[in-house]
Amino acid sequence: MEKVLIVRYGEISLKGLNRPFFEKTLVKNIKSKVEEIGELNVYRAHGRIYIELEDYDEEEVIDSVKEVFGVVSLSVAYVIEANMDKICEIAKKHIDECIEEYKIKTFKVESRRGNKSFPLKSPEISKIVGGYILKNTQNIKVDVHNPDVVINVEVRDKAYIYSKKISGFGGMPYGTSGRAMLLLSGGIDSPVAGWLVAKRGVEIEAVHYHSYPFTSDRAKEKVIELARILSKYCGKIRIHLINLLNIQKAINEKCPPEEMTILSRRFMMRIAEKIALNRRCKALITGESIGQVASQTLESINVTNAAVKIPVFRPLIAMDKLDIVNISKKIGTYETSIQPFEDCCTVFLPDRPVTKPRLERILKSENLLDVEKLISEAVANMEIIEVEYD
Repeated sequence: MEKVLIVRYGEISLKGLNRPFFEKTLVKNIKSKVEEIGELNVYRAHGRIYIELEDYDEEEVIDSVKEVFGVVSLSVAYVIEANMDKICEIAKKHIDECIEEYKIKTFKVESRRGNKSFPLKSPEISKIVGGYILKNTQNIKVDVHNPDVVINVEVRDKAYIYSKKISGFGGMPYGTSGRAMLLLSGGIDSPVAGWLVAKRGVEIEAVHYHSYPFTSDRAKEKVIELARILSKYCGKIRIHLINLLNIQKAINEKCPPEEMTILSRRFMMRIAEKIALNRRCKALITGESIGQVASQTLESINVTNAAVKIPVFRPLIAMDKLDIVNISKKIGTYETSIQPFEDCCTVFLPDRPVTKPRLERILKSENLLDVEKLISEAVANMEIIEVEYD
């Protein structure tokens, strides 16, 4: 008996004339995701996407597809001819499976008649199927308010019968909302920030700052692993690796020590913007959250913003740390993020970093530095790698 995976999407259905673009991109992304499993047939119909399961492992396909951005929910459905006798037979078979697997005691039938030429209306379909199940199944009752299981019957060109709905991540299809540059550190926050923006359809690249040899190769490998985990959801990710050490040395030599953090942050933003514009990225992404550290006070964020002209996305800005941690665990970055390898922010770390910097004072300190030369040299010595989930 034929089975398909019904894939539902949300916001895409609200799009106007460009809706086909979003649907086609989602189909393309799903095909790309499942090609490692096999040559599954993925197609659009009836405002949904269908995947023919054939003899493939259902759970493997589900686990793969539910991670595709834009997918709201999925259901494994029996596909049969739109005939009431056959519909009743398969609905009974499915309820038996639910009884065996979940030990259910109550059920409800919900029907949707997409094919208006079908002779019965939706309530009539539900009544007939529910009556057939009751008549031919022992120790089960109807509960329309709080059933153990809902048997769904959809009548279109064919009939689709299913019960379980598996949640996806939702969002928008990856690659439909432009490109942005993620400032990726080795911590918990920035991978989550990148994931959240990617979930809105934004293609991401990453820039990472290190202070080798003051920071180790293992710290760099940790960030590469974080990008690899993100690529599970985003596909191949390009990482731009920048050694910040010479900039930090210059700041340490010529500027007030308490300004090390904010000055370094402004250099990071400028370098990220320079790379972003070259890579046709329209925004930067950071993992900042109000008040977490010295560089994330409102005063510090304002001074940081003043270093660049393109938009800066901060999806974590009002989130509690626990909420961020929970997302990192869900997407699989947490265990890598907490590995105790130093990052560039620990180099020349001041005892008391300024928490309420004033822009005019920071600009005065930057006048002591050859800012453009330091940025150009850092970018010229940039290392670029691409990572992909295997």
